[in-house]
Order: sequence, then C-alpha cells, then structure tokens
Amino acid sequence: MELQVTNSPFNQEQAEVLNRLLPTLTGVQASWLSGYLAALHSSAGTAIPVQANAGNAAVSEATGSREVTILFGSQTGNCSGLAKKISKKLMDQGAQVTVSSMSDFKPNSLKKVQNLLILVSTHGEGEPPDNAISFFEFLHGKRAPQLEGMSFSVLALGDTSYEFFCQTGKDFDKRLEELGGKRLVPRMDCDVDFDEPAAEWMNSVLQALNEGNSAGNSGSQAAVISPSEGESDYSRTNPFQAEILENLNLNGRGSDRETRHVEISLEGSGLQYEPGDSLGIYPENHPNLVDDLISAMDWNPDESITVNKHGDMLLLREALLKHYEISVLTKPLLLKAAEISSNPQLNELLEAGHEQELRGYIEERDLLDLVQDYSLKGIPAQSFADILRKLPARLYSIASSSKAFPDEVHVTVRSVRYDAYGRDRYGVCSVQLAERLQSGDSLPVYIQHNPNFKLPVNPDTPIIMIGPGTGVAPFRAFLGDREESGAEGKTWLFYGDQHFSTDFLYQTEWQRWLKDGVLSRMDVAFSRDTDKKVYVQHRMLEQSRELYEWLQEGACVYVCGDEKKMAHDVHATLAAILEQEGGLSPEAATEYLLQMQQEKRYQRDVY
Repeated sequence: MELQVTNSPFNQEQAEVLNRLLPTLTGVQASWLSGYLAALHSSAGTAIPVQANAGNAAVSEATGSREVTILFGSQTGNCSGLAKKISKKLMDQGAQVTVSSMSDFKPNSLKKVQNLLILVSTHGEGEPPDNAISFFEFLHGKRAPQLEGMSFSVLALGDTSYEFFCQTGKDFDKRLEELGGKRLVPRMDCDVDFDEPAAEWMNSVLQALNEGNSAGNSGSQAAVISPSEGESDYSRTNPFQAEILENLNLNGRGSDRETRHVEISLEGSGLQYEPGDSLGIYPENHPNLVDDLISAMDWNPDESITVNKHGDMLLLREALLKHYEISVLTKPLLLKAAEISSNPQLNELLEAGHEQELRGYIEERDLLDLVQDYSLKGIPAQSFADILRKLPARLYSIASSSKAFPDEVHVTVRSVRYDAYGRDRYGVCSVQLAERLQSGDSLPVYIQHNPNFKLPVNPDTPIIMIGPGTGVAPFRAFLGDREESGAEGKTWLFYGDQHFSTDFLYQTEWQRWLKDGVLSRMDVAFSRDTDKKVYVQHRMLEQSRELYEWLQEGACVYVCGDEKKMAHDVHATLAAILEQEGGLSPEAATEYLLQMQQEKRYQRDVY
C-alpha cells in the first residue's frame, strides 16, 4: 500500500519520503526499524536503546550481556557519524547499545552507565560544541555523581592548527577519571585526518570489551563500515569526482570582494543531502606556492615519494599539489621540523617561555616561510614529506535544496586573498575555485551530514535566520526546500554585507521569495553604506519587540557565519532582547538560550 495524506497521519513531504524509503528496506532493516520506533516511543525522545537484532543472538550468548552508552558532541557531524559506526560494530557483537547526542542524554542517568564511550570535537578556542555544552557543564559541576565502577574511553577530534587541540576531549577524559571512572582504553586525540586513528580507537575499545566480557573472544573485527543498502559508495574517504556546471561571481563590478556561486553535478553518485548539510571539497594547493617551495628546497619535482603507510607513491610536485598541507603551520609540525633539521634558532622558538612568540610566528605563515626563515634547504624530500599532514577537505554550507535542484549541489565561497610578510597569500580552496576551475572541470567532493543544523520537523514552525555574507548560504537551501514542500511557517531573514549595490548576494531570489510569501520578512544591514557601521545584530535590536514575540511563538533561530565575532555578537544580542523585552535577568536570559539549544530551537553553523 502506498502512503497518502488521506490514508495516513503524515503530511505530503513525509509521505513522499516514506514511499521512497520503505520499498528499499530488506527484511532485517524493516525489523530493526520497527524495534527502533518502539524504543523511540517508550523513551519519549531521549537516548535510544538499540538492541542486537535476532541475527546476533548467538553472538550475544557467546559474549555475555554488555551495555554500552555512546555519547557524542559534534558541531559538524563527524562525531555523530563515528558514533553510528562503533554502535554498529558493538551491536554486531551482541552488545546493548544506547547512542545519544550529549544534549539529548539525561545526565541523572549517568550513574547507571556501565561502559561509557565519549566522542567529542573541540570547537573554537578549546570549547565544547553546542550540543555538548549542557552535559559538559553538568559533568564539571557539583551535581556530577561519583562514577566508581564505570569504564570509559574518549575519542577526541580536533585540529592541530588550533592552540587548544582536542581540549574538550581532554577535559572529559580528566573529569571522568576524577569522578572515579576507569579507562577502558586510553583517550585517542585525532587531527583533521581522523579516519585511521578513529578506527584504531574503535578496534581497541571492541577488543577491551571482548576481553572483559568473554575470555575466549578477545579478537575484534576492523572498525570499517561498508555503506548500508541504499547509501552512496562515495564518502569522506572515497570522494566523488563531480563536474562543475556553473561557476559565477556574485559580487558586482567595483566590489572589494569576490564570492563564487558554484553549481556541481552529483549525477550518478547516489549522494543525498538535506538543508543544513555541508559539502566537503578536497582542494589543491596553489601551483605558485608548490613551485616556490620546491625551488627553495632544491628538490626534483619529478622525484617519486611515498605518501602513506600503504606505500602509495606520487611524483613530488603532484604530492605537494594534491596530498599534503603546505599552507598552514602548526606547533606539532615545527617540533618535527626541528627534529629533522637540528636548527638551533627553530629549537629556541619551541622552548618554554617562547609561547607567545611561537603563536605569533605560526599565524599567517606557511611552509615556504618556515624553510626560508630557518634555512631548512638540504632536507631530503621524502624526509620532509613524512612530517607533513594530509591536505584536509574544506567544508562549505550547502546553498541549495535537492528538491529544487535534483542531482545538483550548490555552494557559496568567498575568495580569500591577502598580503602578509611581503608575499601574496591565497585561500587554498576558495582561490582554486575562483581562478583555476571552470564549467566542465571536476573536483573530489562528499556530503558532510550535519544533524545539528536542521529545519524543524513541523513545517508550521516559524524560523529566524541570521546569516551575513556567505553565512546566508544554508538559508537559500532552507527557503528553497520550504518552497518545494509548501511549508506554511513564517520565515525571517537577517542578512548583511558591505555594500547594497555590489554585495547583496542572491538579491533577486530573496525578492522573489518575499513576493511569493516563502520569505515573510527580511532585514538587511550594509555596513559600509553609512557613516556608522551597521551589522545584523543592530537590525535585530531595532526589531527586538517583534523578534521576542516570534520567540514566544516557538520560533527556531539559526545562525551561520563567523564564530569569533558575528556569532558571539548575535548571541549577546539575543540575550539582550530577552532581558529587554522579556524582563529576564542576565542569568535567566542565558538559561533561556541554553534551553533553546537543548530543544534544538537555537542552532548554529559557525566557523
């Protein structure tokens, strides 16, 4: 039977999704989904216990009863995806698994947990991601219970180019030990290329649990998950070579900025996405930087070097173009460079007491600066390549709805160019898109699902979107999706940039949506068109009464863009509006916003 709006409690969009999904399910998948929904109903929307299915009964008897709770804190979705992977492996081995984001987990049940796995990223300057804040504060507060008898392990994701690398994971690891927990396996800290260390941690956890629960079953399978039926074969570790359909500059003549609107074909990939997800693009380094680096080191560009532990080889120039990160310096990289060069000045920079000098040197410098400033010429290419990390993908908020543009994905990318220390500098991916890729060219991409930035389930819910500059990209996807699905909820967009005449990104689309009623209201701020700079937070304050009324009606608030300045100012403005219009104290306003985050009514996609 095909679901219709008339013969089911679902709306048209939900019925269409279910009609596409249900016929593709295998018997095992249908059985699992039935149990999942039953558990979801009984748990009233909190953490979902997932039992091993009937096909794993024999495994369960062999390994004994094991209960594992997996909590993840994730800003972009990486930890969420990894949590699903290790959950699958544990269920295959007969464990009873509870998987939950930290924001959905009831902290008071923590003392009942036997085995706890924490997967968490570090956001900003050593801070927890948004959906980990409440649990992090609970665990570090006076109400945290003693956890003797609990076994735990932490997988921490981070970026060594930031000073407080994996700090949130380190904080969780330390605190759980202070509360009496015992480490199942040591914490694993992962850089941006996290796949292999994360798999190593998963295997260690599986083995430790097996050894602790079944004396005859200490081995574990590799923590590699094949795509489920219906999923694409393409992923972060196996990107799709996608063709560029359009590559346009959105800024008008005379603008100081260049913002590319790039339309990319996903035809034949099987890749699916929703509004709020991101597109991962594996870029190439600027050829000028690569050639200058090779020249400075007096290397042979046609020399073959080994680029990974599997023994794969590339010509040096190709490896520096496509495989290695050479535009960013990190402290770990400088430590390794000091080891292979024995340069006394470099060693001095890394000594205790020179932390401020080191931070200043790393900022806005690249590998060419390092080899020139510290005379590293003469180090063999292979030795130097061995200390470099893999070139990471760049994530861009998706600016299209797949309902409106089937088999396509659009991104909005601002080109980064600046001068520092006497040389021109380039954003690796943004300038490649602006200068070296045209319609018909291809580039490797994947979809980064982000469950923390999603439209409300109820299409009648009002939404407030705050996205200056390229931060407006996901809201183009939001409105395109709501137009296609016929959502009735009110929509309000706050947008800002420098100049109305040259920098009003997607202006005609917003105007059309305003005319058609898809966009109920739009307030704009162009900071360079008046003597006094005006930003989106100023427009919010001007409309504080109505904005507060929308919040009282249950509106969801979405913020996208710069984390350090814009998102901080917007957050402070929301608190000020709650104080001014709602009569709340500063403490109560802070609690109100935290409650909105926990209810997923306040979501941020910030960077």
